[in-house]
Amino acid sequence: MMQKFLAALSMFGLLLVTSPAARAQELLAEVQVTTQNVTITDPTIVTQMQNDIRTFLNNRAWTTQAYRPEERIRLRIFIGITAIPQNGTYNSTMRLISTRPVYGSGYDTNVISINDRSFNFNYSPQNPLDFSPNSFVSNLSSLLGYYAYLVIGVDRDTFGRLGGTPYYELARNVVNYTANQTSTNEPDEGWRGSGSRERHWLLDNITDPQLEAFRTGLYGYYRQGMDVFIEKPEEARTSVMAALTGIQKVAVTRPGTLFARAFFDAKADEISNIFRTSQNQQQKQQVVSMLTEVDPTNSAKYQTILK
Repeated sequence: MMQKFLAALSMFGLLLVTSPAARAQELLAEVQVTTQNVTITDPTIVTQMQNDIRTFLNNRAWTTQAYRPEERIRLRIFIGITAIPQNGTYNSTMRLISTRPVYGSGYDTNVISINDRSFNFNYSPQNPLDFSPNSFVSNLSSLLGYYAYLVIGVDRDTFGRLGGTPYYELARNVVNYTANQTSTNEPDEGWRGSGSRERHWLLDNITDPQLEAFRTGLYGYYRQGMDVFIEKPEEARTSVMAALTGIQKVAVTRPGTLFARAFFDAKADEISNIFRTSQNQQQKQQVVSMLTEVDPTNSAKYQTILK
């Protein structure tokens, strides 16, 4: 309901002003590791793995930017172990969801949702996780570092036009040195395969100049739209509409674009809430028509805008 949406937006006064005096790690991750049809003789290994991954992500400074505690990027990471080919080697799937607070509110909005079906790594409780942005340490630290930079990049794109570029380049460094590493027996085709969900492909996709409207659309949707919704709802809707138009063009230009697909999957309910209480009937008709065409999977949700 839009009333609940607005109530959540107006509940708290969370100001997202970056100050050089405020310094904190960028990420605030919750990590859950589960086993799926596999037997682990010592279940404490799973608990320690979960804690080590969370500590690795949360206690490291990934950038030189200043983050207040309330500005930290919230992550939920779900790792499902599907096989243990040998002692200390884990084949897994991973789902990652990041959120972003909306300026002037207590409302958190989903920004990115990614599934990795080949999240494979070696892990030993006796070996602490370590990471270098320019050289290979382990496949697990490379995986976590890659996704940390990717999440930070997308988050910065929502605060500044193309603001995530430096972090995508750091993620690309991780891809390059990990794909070519020969120091461990951790082959992982997710770094250099040809499929549409491989990690290098994700970066190529989001940094492709032909798809730049997606990234500028993120800025328009969040910073010029959601962040001003409380004070200027009509102006916010206009910005969101413009952002959706750009993202629609990306989806049409490159059908099957993963980030565009993920965007609409994460945002269908929120978009419906944004426009449902609009008094501009022409705008409502326009947004429903556009989104029904580009995102037919969620067409029933968009139709509620007109009710």
